[in-house]
Amino acid sequence: MNFTKRQEEIINVSINIIAEMGIQNLTIKNISKAIGISEPAIYRHFESKMDILLAILSYFKKSNSIVLETPNLENENTIQQIGSIYSNHFKQFKKNHALASVIFSEDIFKNDKRLSKKVASIMQSNNIVISEIIETGQENNEIRNDIPVDELALIIMGALRLIVKKWRMANFSFDLEKEGTNLWNSIEKTISKK
Repeated sequence: MNFTKRQEEIINVSINIIAEMGIQNLTIKNISKAIGISEPAIYRHFESKMDILLAILSYFKKSNSIVLETPNLENENTIQQIGSIYSNHFKQFKKNHALASVIFSEDIFKNDKRLSKKVASIMQSNNIVISEIIETGQENNEIRNDIPVDELALIIMGALRLIVKKWRMANFSFDLEKEGTNLWNSIEKTISKK
């Protein structure tokens, strides 16, 4: 989905409102005040607050797919590919703290089927990509095969989610990329077949 510049502005302001003040304060009134345009002007770009929330998730899904499809992954072994995906996720969240706050607060999306379906789709995309890399790594004798693919994927993606949540709960006070690299180094030792 392609967004206009104004839609992207509305999405980014909405992400910041949610991150700073919570989902309950995401109102058309607060969005229009933050941007400096009228409420009817917001409705010209999005029909409802729900459409804005769906757009936030679409925006993340689009940027997430770029992280997962990084072109240089083709020249790396499977361990390096997963490490690159880890690193790219941390860079993305470090660049946009507010996005991490929204995406890893999936509880705010659970009460609406359209939103929870979109979150599930994003998580499934990540899982599919990581699982395919793990399978290839097991076939190439790079990743241990005594642990099932789905369990390794859960360990890898669960650890990533947990460290981002920890960073968010610590009010972004530690270097996510540095701590993420340390975490990845430990996971790499755990999953590598040596």
